Amino acid sequence: MNRALPAVRLRVPTDEDAFSWHRVFDDPEVMEFHGGRSAEVSVYEELTARQRRHDAERGFCLWSVLDDEGGMVGFTGAQPWPHAWGPAGEIEIGWRLGRAHWGRGYATAAAGETLDRLRAAGVARVVAMVDARNERSIAVTRRLGMRLVETFTTPASARKGHCYRLDL
Repeated sequence: MNRALPAVRLRVPTDEDAFSWHRVFDDPEVMEFHGGRSAEVSVYEELTARQRRHDAERGFCLWSVLDDEGGMVGFTGAQPWPHAWGPAGEIEIGWRLGRAHWGRGYATAAAGETLDRLRAAGVARVVAMVDARNERSIAVTRRLGMRLVETFTTPASARKGHCYRLDL
């Protein structure tokens, strides 16, 4: 069954979004594949400030995802892969949503909008690095048309992961 994707709006994160991101991500299920625990508000304050710089410098960042009523859903966007291991030098697309928004098409809708913005910014190819146990994110990569190109073990956690790639 194909259902219509929800309407989403992406915006460069504001100072206030740091508090909203902290609130919607303050859930062990949301953080299961991101270190397992919530981050302090200060982490999100730094992250939102960095995303504003990325958007100004590169034309893309991790954008805040808002629903059709302006409520915070989470974030999606892209950044250069920050580690020496894995797809060094490539642009990684990613998403993280609050638990209340899972299973409703928000990640696919927001990631699709991200791909459109990346094409407009001249990005030729993206990767998505996904924990091999994260079935929900793997499903999003498939819906976006990404292909699995590598299986890896993360150096810090020794978890299995997948690298998906999409030529834009």
